[in-house]
Amino acid sequence: MKFDYLESKVMEIKNWVINIRRDFHQNPELGLEEYRTRDKIIEYLNHMGIENKIVAETGVVGIIRGKNQGKTVALRADMDALPMDDKKDVSYKSKVEGKMHACGHDAHTAILLGTAKILNNMKERINGNIKFLFQPAEETVGGALPMIEEKVLENPYVDGVFGLHVDNNLKTGQIGIKYGQMKAASDMIRIIIYGENSHGAYPQDGVDAIAIAGQVIVALQTVVSRNVDPRSSAVLTIGTIKGGYGGNIIADRVEMEGIVRTLNKESRELVLHKIKKIVEQIPQTLGGEGEFIRTEGYTALINDNDMVDIVRKNGQQILGKENVKKIPFPSYGVEDFSYFAATRPSAFFQLGTGNIEKGIIHSGHTSYFDIDEDSLTIGILLQARNALEFLKS
Repeated sequence: MKFDYLESKVMEIKNWVINIRRDFHQNPELGLEEYRTRDKIIEYLNHMGIENKIVAETGVVGIIRGKNQGKTVALRADMDALPMDDKKDVSYKSKVEGKMHACGHDAHTAILLGTAKILNNMKERINGNIKFLFQPAEETVGGALPMIEEKVLENPYVDGVFGLHVDNNLKTGQIGIKYGQMKAASDMIRIIIYGENSHGAYPQDGVDAIAIAGQVIVALQTVVSRNVDPRSSAVLTIGTIKGGYGGNIIADRVEMEGIVRTLNKESRELVLHKIKKIVEQIPQTLGGEGEFIRTEGYTALINDNDMVDIVRKNGQQILGKENVKKIPFPSYGVEDFSYFAATRPSAFFQLGTGNIEKGIIHSGHTSYFDIDEDSLTIGILLQARNALEFLKS
């Protein structure tokens, strides 16, 4: 498929896509609450004549079955908003108090609908199938895994997945790509130290949970610096500590909460194992007890290099070689596209949406966040090309 033909078709739907994005922006829904968003997506897909079904309660999967047999590729967009007030002075600002699309998922959804519209009009020339994954709850509990558990990557079997995320640190007309490790794995940790109360004047009669907690915190600082290979790296942060009843009382309980971010499975298992040993063993030597509670977060996002090559080549052809930026280091942010990437060869890339002249300078997860809407057609063109090139390979 020639690039200029595809570009002209994408430009024909530019205003349509902008209006869709603005509608979603005005009507944001939090994770697992995306019922209006889901129903609007179904309405659009039905109008296009694209087969679809509901998955994971508020998610949607659509499919275009090409004229001829071949591979199946999936394109993914997340749908949920954030619990924030929209403080922008624009006609399409959020109508819902305390809810806002501050991370661009409205744009992701609009781009995927636009991509579906373009590719559906070409289905007679497509070999294979294209699935469209509209995913809920990326910002909260993670909707990717429930979708996978409901077999969105089966029947027909998906051979590869592409996803994108808007990025105001890149200018409109640029993309960011990363080979291999792109995002970290995430775990929330909770530590409870148990001691024994006594009067503060008679510490020998108790077991000081605060003193024990201090020793545990010091030991935890060695987990990364003295156990993790520096070439792999990790982050361990204790963000809260609570304990004690008064200045003259030996505390019998201290609670701490923190995060662990790692870039691969081996480092993740090592760090969590070391934390558990420290939390359980140090308090015992000091007469107390320690409890370690882990809440598993997202797995690390590791791109498939061959899939990234497709994005790179299409980006260079559409935007120019100078506008395809290689991301130098993995991010310690998280993204549940990682579950698709762990299951199938995948590529996740950053779509430039920043524009200083238009005042599009605010980063995600802020109340003034917006995107340059000229980026929407670029996203559609890239994702359409990515799908078509994958099916040709």
